[in-house]
Amino acid sequence: MTETVEVLLIDDEPIVGKRLKPAIEKIGCNVETFQDPTEAMARAEEKHFDIVVTDIRMDGIDGMQVLKRMLDKNADTKVIMITGYAMMALARKSMAQGAFDFIAKPFRPDDLRAVITRAAEAIGKPLAVQAAPEHNG
Repeated sequence: MTETVEVLLIDDEPIVGKRLKPAIEKIGCNVETFQDPTEAMARAEEKHFDIVVTDIRMDGIDGMQVLKRMLDKNADTKVIMITGYAMMALARKSMAQGAFDFIAKPFRPDDLRAVITRAAEAIGKPLAVQAAPEHNG
């Protein structure tokens, strides 16, 4: 039996969490969503997350700070950066600082699922994505 992949999703836009949580759960992950990055960081102190998906541009704590905190806590955590500002310089900077990958909005849930699947494989918790065919989508 495969271990459950724990995913932390942080985006200050409520619609992002609402749309992406069920899409990520569909591939067998346990997902917790937060709009407030400060609350998300407090939760990350209580629980280990295998994969963190974070918006780069947020008030208070931004995605680059989330990236640093998560990797300082556990270097094995895979951090995926998402942003509505498709700035390649920032993408390169986040990757140089240890982000697993970078995805620009707008993107389809399938795009994010593909990146999460690769991240899960990288930590040794492959997802059985092909096991559940979609009936309605």
